[in-house]
Amino acid sequence: MTVLRPVRADDLEQIYRISLVTGDAGRDASELHRDGKLIGHVYSAPYVSLGPETAFVAEDLEGVAGYIVGAFDTTAFEERLEREWWPSLRKIYTDPQGDPSSWNADEKYAASIHHPSHVPAAIVETFPAHIHMNLLPRLQGQGVGTALLNRWLKNAREAGVTAVHLGASPDNHGALRFWGSRGFVRLEPPLVDASDPTAWFGQKL
Repeated sequence: MTVLRPVRADDLEQIYRISLVTGDAGRDASELHRDGKLIGHVYSAPYVSLGPETAFVAEDLEGVAGYIVGAFDTTAFEERLEREWWPSLRKIYTDPQGDPSSWNADEKYAASIHHPSHVPAAIVETFPAHIHMNLLPRLQGQGVGTALLNRWLKNAREAGVTAVHLGASPDNHGALRFWGSRGFVRLEPPLVDASDPTAWFGQKL
């Protein structure tokens, strides 16, 4: 039996693990990283710490095996990350130098801590909220992802959110199919730059 519930502070370590084992375009990224928390530092942990009211988990008998996190106001959340999240991590992780094409996976994520990427302004203006969601393989294909998404979107609608976006790896074909079948539309120019490597999706609520 799988239960959906609001995130708790003691879920954080498991959320870090889920972020890692789904972090290579949906596949296990453990072999790519010496520091297993780097992916979570960027994509999941800040939401649990700074915005737990917009984070939910899926828990089965073995423990937390999926999560959905996000922010209702992307611009405000990015500003909050700059004030409250990145500074402490920048003291831990060195900003890598040299040719970025030679960086390993840890160095690439460390660079993103020092130089965070920002969602294109045109996307944020049209779809101001955003989400990230990941499930361990044991919960995939059972409707759990849909249930988590519906829980988050219900929460968002009740808060007056009008539209939400997300970014996915174009190599994560399962995710692309999932989002496309759940009411999300793949965003195209001029909302996104044709050279942008991220697959962006949006949905009006």
